Parts: sequence; structure tokens; C-alpha cells
Amino acid sequence: MTFLAIKYLHTIAAVVTISGFLLRGYWMLTESGLLHHRVTRTAPHVVDAVLFAAGLAMLWILHLNPFVHAWLVAKFIGLAVYVVLGTIAIKRGPTKRIRAVALVAAVAAFAYVAGVALAKSPLSWLGV
Repeated sequence: MTFLAIKYLHTIAAVVTISGFLLRGYWMLTESGLLHHRVTRTAPHVVDAVLFAAGLAMLWILHLNPFVHAWLVAKFIGLAVYVVLGTIAIKRGPTKRIRAVALVAAVAAFAYVAGVALAKSPLSWLGV
């Protein structure tokens, strides 16, 4: 029962994090002042911390070593790519064009990670 609750929490946090990212991406593209609001800058870190903590809790409960299973290594690498591209998309890209390209690439990286999680394979959606 505990594992299932943590898995649902992880899944909900993943949906919330990508939804929030897409909204912030839209605000970046439209140059909305909402992108710079305190809640907008703080909430993603809280959601991502919950997502990461739930993921680690599942690893602990299942006694999985993330460096032994190729799909977990792929998931962590995909997560790192998503984070880097996400920061370029939202605030570090020097031009709107670069930020827009990074936004699309970050969403693709997130989709890859979701596919890896569902397929339990580094092939992501091809392994489903």
C-alpha cells in the first residue's frame, strides 16, 4: 500500500511538473509578467523536490540500485537533459528563438523519461 501511494504521488508530481513547465514556457513566449512572480519561481522547485523524493523512496522500497539497471540510468540522464534544457528555455537562453527550441527539446526529453519509466527500458516508447 505504501509503495502504491508513493508511486501515485510520483506520477501526480510528474504531471504537475510538466504542466507547470508548459505554462511557464507559454508565459516565456508571450513575455508575461507572471513568469517572474514569486510563486512561479518557487513552486516548480517544491514540486520537483516531491517528484525526486518519491522516486528515491520507490528505489529504496524496491531495493533498486539505479546504477545497475540500464533503464534507471537512462531515466537519470534524461532527467538531467530535461533540467538543462528547461533552464535554457525558461531563463538562460539568450534569445527567444533559442528558448523556444530548448522548450520543445525539453518537452521531448521529458517524454523520453516518461517512456523509459513506463517501458522500464532505455528504448523508451519504442520498448513499450
